[in-house]
Amino acid sequence: MKEAPNQNTTRFPPALVLDLGTVAYSPALELQRGLQQLRIAGKIPDCLVLLEHPPTLTLGRAGCMNDILVSPDWLEREGFGVYHVERGGGVTYHGPGQLVGYPILDLNNYQRDVHLLVHKLEEVIIRVLDAFGIAGRRKDGLPGVWVGNAKIASIGIAVQKWVTMHGFALNVHTNPEHFQIIHPCGMRGVAMVSLRQLLERPVGMQDVKNRVVEEMAAVFGWRQVLPGHPAVQQLLGATGREAGQWRPGWLTVPSPTSESLEQLTRLLKPGNLQTVCREARCPNVAECWGMGTATFMILGNICTRNCRFCAVQKGKPGAPDPAEPRALAETVKAMGLRNVVITSVTRDDLPDGGASHFAAVISAVRELNPTATVEVLVPDFKGLENALAAVVAARPEVLGHNLETVPRLYGQVRPRADYHRSLWLLKKAKSLSPQMIIKSGIMVGLGEEPDEVLAVLDDLRMAGCEHVTIGQYLSPTPGHLPVQGFVTPFMFDWYREQCLSKGFKRADCGALVRSSYHAGPVN
Repeated sequence: MKEAPNQNTTRFPPALVLDLGTVAYSPALELQRGLQQLRIAGKIPDCLVLLEHPPTLTLGRAGCMNDILVSPDWLEREGFGVYHVERGGGVTYHGPGQLVGYPILDLNNYQRDVHLLVHKLEEVIIRVLDAFGIAGRRKDGLPGVWVGNAKIASIGIAVQKWVTMHGFALNVHTNPEHFQIIHPCGMRGVAMVSLRQLLERPVGMQDVKNRVVEEMAAVFGWRQVLPGHPAVQQLLGATGREAGQWRPGWLTVPSPTSESLEQLTRLLKPGNLQTVCREARCPNVAECWGMGTATFMILGNICTRNCRFCAVQKGKPGAPDPAEPRALAETVKAMGLRNVVITSVTRDDLPDGGASHFAAVISAVRELNPTATVEVLVPDFKGLENALAAVVAARPEVLGHNLETVPRLYGQVRPRADYHRSLWLLKKAKSLSPQMIIKSGIMVGLGEEPDEVLAVLDDLRMAGCEHVTIGQYLSPTPGHLPVQGFVTPFMFDWYREQCLSKGFKRADCGALVRSSYHAGPVN
């Protein structure tokens, strides 16, 4: 796990990321100052502004016009702006192909130590370079990051009432000739270099931005990136700027190919079967199929409940299909699956909640696929012990039931479910079959606090749960619950460590982890 910040708390801070594209220096400076004042007033969380500038020279407090090697007429003719600013350091060049990051941070959360801040920003850049296979380093007494004897990133910070502005400039595919018109950072004879020059290939600016955000979260201990903030949107509007909602790069994976989906459709069609893999276009489908795993959804595709996070159709479902158990078992055999996950919509209209149908499916799969392991992800069966006992008696290797979220949010997220009833089901299942693996999962990014997640984990362990999944909530449509925050990879790593320290045998924690991710018995 990456190093945690110097905080003696589980309440890691959230942050905002503003990706503004290309912005002239003067309005960007005005925006920074506005964000700084909002942060000083405690009206917004920490922010990271990412952008590029048109050709610009800035002189910090140590800056000297003698470090600009061309005339004012040349600068005007070539469209260069020149600005004296309150940050530290000398003259710096900004321009197209250079990623500029302006962190608006409250140093009260970071020991009120400007030198520590510079060290952390250098660490962010060094980690970003490492992700591209480049070894960056520091130089004593010279803020910034170097590759060999060439400088690739500059850092300059200003602080007011312990809140920062200005930041770093990382050369991605910058025009190297533009650095020849200055003594960069006031240093004579220093060589400047870019990622593109070092790698000898094009580098996508968005790829670099994604990595910068991920490493900022790791180094500064951000638990989540917020999708927006009213005060920031108001400030942006007042300055004529607009920032789209940041969608983290760690949520991007290749979509399943149309060929793979068509192949699955052909296999499912004869039995009129459905899989969560296909219906939800799960991003992990290729990985799971490669591991010999698929998740089938039985009892139709209409749910009797109205959970606000779920895209499954709500309404009055039809009668269970008596041919479904055999058809599903035959499909498992045709696909050569090693691990079978069986889930369903909630069927409150059925006397046993669909438990007998679950049992029939498990038995049919066992008959035709004796070496396959079976995992079921069941609804709460309205708290009926006999219904749960019928499923347990069919002997699945794994029985899962998801708590989904923390108790405080149940009224918003699962209005017709009951947290304590779900815990009872897990505990009862373990008492009915001690050798059976008990599993549960929750979503994060719905507005929960880390301490609330830890309390849920404690409840699950008390109930006998051995395998837990924690994944990012993503709103299926604008009509569903909105995402309250994009939980960072750093925080998922931290959650996993907490799970293992509490005694879970297995913990799958990650942005794209879903209930049946890496299904199968715990090793």
